[in-house]
Amino acid sequence: MFNDAFGWSDLVFMLTGTLNTLALTAWAVIIGTVVGVFLGLLRTVVPTSVNALIGAILDVPRSVPLLIQIVLVNSFKSVIGLDWSAFTVGCVVLAIYMAAYCTEVVRSGISSVPFTTRRAARSLGMTYWQDFRLVVFPMALRVSLPSWIGVVLGVLKDTSIVLWIGIIELLRSSQIIVTRTQQPILVLTVAGLIYFVICFPIARLGGRLEAKWSKQ
Repeated sequence: MFNDAFGWSDLVFMLTGTLNTLALTAWAVIIGTVVGVFLGLLRTVVPTSVNALIGAILDVPRSVPLLIQIVLVNSFKSVIGLDWSAFTVGCVVLAIYMAAYCTEVVRSGISSVPFTTRRAARSLGMTYWQDFRLVVFPMALRVSLPSWIGVVLGVLKDTSIVLWIGIIELLRSSQIIVTRTQQPILVLTVAGLIYFVICFPIARLGGRLEAKWSKQ
């Protein structure tokens, strides 16, 4: 007899989808942060024309809805000869999306350090890298880290969009169970709780760091 009740096996299936959500987030955050830090630093030292070009390129992933980016990349990958799985497509698109926002977070953090502070450091005999490591980086980190955490949370929740290309992450696994059990309120409540358990500690960490640094 067909069993339409939400059971332990369904919860396990949702947790398996959660692992895919976390894996997508981890890859996107790692790659996107590395690229974003590099581009953010680059935008602070290159000429204005080059900076404007980089900014214009990064405006594309920030301006086009993420769903459209994922569907287009997944559709055209074979046209350009890329044998990528749906998971790889999701990771790449989310990483580019993360990098676009992380670049601006890093650039704004570095730009927030007063020029007079940097000039004073150089007048004390510091090299460029000593000035950056001992003066700029600690000050920029205080400005950038809370914003970076916010971007990470956004990417984590945006992983739900990859269900459109067939990846069974948390939301997609929830939809499959809803179709079988016809219990959308219960299933989506469980999914929401899982998202909350993942996101709440990260959000609290960002809030605590921001409050701690604002008092210093």
